[in-house]
Amino acid sequence: MRKLLMIIIVLLVLGGGGGGAYYYFVVMKNTENTEAGEEQGQKEAGKQEHGEEQGHSEFVELDPLILPIVDNSGVSQVVSLVVAIEVPDQSSKDKVKAMSPKLKDAYIQDMYGMLNQQAALKGGVVQVAMIKERLNKITADVMGKDVVGDVLLQVVQQRPI
Repeated sequence: MRKLLMIIIVLLVLGGGGGGAYYYFVVMKNTENTEAGEEQGQKEAGKQEHGEEQGHSEFVELDPLILPIVDNSGVSQVVSLVVAIEVPDQSSKDKVKAMSPKLKDAYIQDMYGMLNQQAALKGGVVQVAMIKERLNKITADVMGKDVVGDVLLQVVQQRPI
């Protein structure tokens, strides 16, 4: 009788584990795919960029920019930025890659001056919106307005020294 009871308990545990695995891996995955597909469809239907329908975009990620913040007592902080540039097509991507040294130079010159004048700091914290706005302006000046769609800040890290 004990053996029969043990076999029944083992079968119930294995059946419950199998049923749980089926539910988790099959049923839940199907509902996630359905929900994700609906959300993605809604997002794609509603997306517009700068008044135009959004097509396929390419992204060019630049090397990290490391900028010191200098005050009266010397270097007080270091700000690291990782910038990605959104372009509409492959030819624009190639142009941005070719001009990336000039872009980085323009970024460093502008950001170094702005950060050291404390223009982009509020309470000692970097104002990301202001930095992004300036990077967009610099990029449009260097590359032209038709070449670049947007400048994206991937990482903004501020470290005291």
